[in-house]
Amino acid sequence: MARLAVLSFHTSPLAQPGTGDGGGMNVYVRELAAASARLGSDVDVYTRRESPDAPDVVIVEPGVRVHHVDAGPSLPIDKESLIEHVGEFTQGVLATMTAEGERYDAIHANYWLSGIAGHAIKHELDLPLLVTFHTAEKIKSSTSGEPLTERHQAEAAIAACADAVLASCDVEARQLEDLLGVHGSRVPIVPLGVDHAFFGPGDRAQARRALAIEPDGPLLLFAGRLQALKGADLAIEALAALSRRGRNHRLVIVGGPSGSDGATYEALLHDRVRELSMQSRVTFVQPQPHELLSTFYRAADVCIVPSRAESFGLVALEASACGTPVVASDVGGLSALVADGVNGTLVAGRDPEEWADAVEWATEDSLRTMRLSTGAVLRAQPYTWRAAAERLTEVVCALRATHLVTCA
Repeated sequence: MARLAVLSFHTSPLAQPGTGDGGGMNVYVRELAAASARLGSDVDVYTRRESPDAPDVVIVEPGVRVHHVDAGPSLPIDKESLIEHVGEFTQGVLATMTAEGERYDAIHANYWLSGIAGHAIKHELDLPLLVTFHTAEKIKSSTSGEPLTERHQAEAAIAACADAVLASCDVEARQLEDLLGVHGSRVPIVPLGVDHAFFGPGDRAQARRALAIEPDGPLLLFAGRLQALKGADLAIEALAALSRRGRNHRLVIVGGPSGSDGATYEALLHDRVRELSMQSRVTFVQPQPHELLSTFYRAADVCIVPSRAESFGLVALEASACGTPVVASDVGGLSALVADGVNGTLVAGRDPEEWADAVEWATEDSLRTMRLSTGAVLRAQPYTWRAAAERLTEVVCALRATHLVTCA
């Protein structure tokens, strides 16, 4: 077993996923920490204090504590502006870690901002550094076309000194090797997990009744933060293409604005729905508690994941666990989680007509839809947080017996 210091600087595992900067990473940090603790590890998660009322320490469950560290004002700050507070966060974490009087076995930094802090702490305390980037800028740029910034240089420095850069699947591992130059020996795969107690198949009609959704046609679900990267606009355009074909599909969008342009993007989505006169076909729903999201998955005929870049694809995995076929972008971790003809289909481009074709393929033949639903459940079964925690523990134990990577 291990004693782990987990860094989650820019967003707390206690925060509501689907709003602000909260998303799949929140779920990943919380669930992996909890599963590790249930295996006997002690896990301390360090995150930035966003409210003056946040207690110094929250005991989430036996073996898991969340520490709120002062770094900048105690209020929400745009992720893009947090870089100036990383140094203060680093010193706050160091002070708390050393005050505990116990030596950690490893640091696990999540996202590049935490990676900067983890890099400094590694050298200060001579500890192994594990990094999960979640989204690396050069990988995102390779699929989204966004220009590189100074962030890429910081990520390259972190990756060069990290003792392990964790990947969720073979696809991400290859990207980390090819685009960030991390040697394959330092890229262990720690797969995603899903809580099958919450995310499992159920009665679609009952789920729709619980959500007060009228079952008058195939239902599409988009779940995620409202930002351009996640592609909710493409889901709307695909629905419009289906409508022009005379199809009566509907779309539910569950999520809230994220990032500095989130509110503007959300307004554009509403404007576009009005321009298309599809107010009766598109429903916007505020972010939901994670365990309640399963009802939305079960209510849907298809979960649509049109991300421009996606390292994990946790939504696709959770939807599959609920028996809901997935139509997703052929990028990143999605291409490993979604198997064509098994639990859904992948779309290579961003043409709304092609996405409409994929949705029709998944919903128009009842026998095919049934097979996809069964295939989705089977596809998701091996993914558990316990298995992820066991693999993480193996990686940490292996690092104990090796020399730390040194900066070039």
